[in-house]
Amino acid sequence: MHRMLISDTGIEVSRLGLGGIPLQRITENEAIEVVSYAIEKGIDFIDTARNYTVSESRIGKAIEQAGKRVILSSKSVNRTADGIRKDIEKSMMELKVSHIDFYHCHSVGSNEDYRRVTAKDGALNGLLKAKEEGVIGHTGISSYNVEVMDRIIDDNLFETIMAGFNIVEPIAYKSVIPKAMEKKRGIFIMKPLAGGVTGIPELALRWAFSFPGLIVITGMESKEEVDKNWEILLGGYSFTDEDKQRIITQNREFTGRFCHRCLYCEPCTVDIPIYKILSIKNMVKIHGNKILNSPDFEDTLERAKNCIQCNDCLIRCPYNLPIPFMMKELVKWADYERNKLGDGMY
Repeated sequence: MHRMLISDTGIEVSRLGLGGIPLQRITENEAIEVVSYAIEKGIDFIDTARNYTVSESRIGKAIEQAGKRVILSSKSVNRTADGIRKDIEKSMMELKVSHIDFYHCHSVGSNEDYRRVTAKDGALNGLLKAKEEGVIGHTGISSYNVEVMDRIIDDNLFETIMAGFNIVEPIAYKSVIPKAMEKKRGIFIMKPLAGGVTGIPELALRWAFSFPGLIVITGMESKEEVDKNWEILLGGYSFTDEDKQRIITQNREFTGRFCHRCLYCEPCTVDIPIYKILSIKNMVKIHGNKILNSPDFEDTLERAKNCIQCNDCLIRCPYNLPIPFMMKELVKWADYERNKLGDGMY
């Protein structure tokens, strides 16, 4: 089944949802074209967020052009009732709607963060008031932290959850997802491709769809990606022995910390392209070591050496990665690899 009800909300959508992050990286016309094409294809659940820069406005323009009803979800990192209400108003203006179906407290990464959201003047009360007034349909919360999400589900204060879940980070299925299903919470899956680091996106997406009861949200920035993902949704979810071995290999390879390319860490205070630095090893794996001597990568590596250790990126990272330290180590590694290239060791 490529469509499903979102828990007991009575809302039916395609199991493949369109994520709004990549819509920032392409031109406005390209973004509108992709969203419009996805809607025509049958994707009627679209997720975005206030902090996705131009994503909401581009989605709004595409929906206006398409002239079709879609189910909308947006999110805010604001932790106060007043703050999230202002963000809801901004989201509606950008999306060109008077009602948003799902609105989430976004990226709640710690128990302290959760306490702020659920305080008397916290964002949850802002969502509840907005729901009471008919401005939003359902309250939600997103987190990449499994322990925090476990507590969120136990407290049962939100109607829907968004959790990180993918082929190299399957831990959410051990407790969070089954518990949420038991409590009839709507479950949206973020980062099903682990930020694209696996190199096996089709298998990773098929793997995510093989778990029933989940709305799988993934970013798409071209018609070709929409077509490919839609085909995967409509196809079967069985796995060959070779598929299973590739899954095992991926789990071993990506144990530990890695960049998910969510871009929450950017913009950098001194204009370092952080995600490019953190993705260097994966790029070398795909394109070979010679890519390190390309003008683009040489410039990127030099800019990374300008890090002033302000830790702004560290605070914003939903995965709690020690970004300044990781960049420093990766620049060292890249310089070493470039020296080997210069010495003719490859």
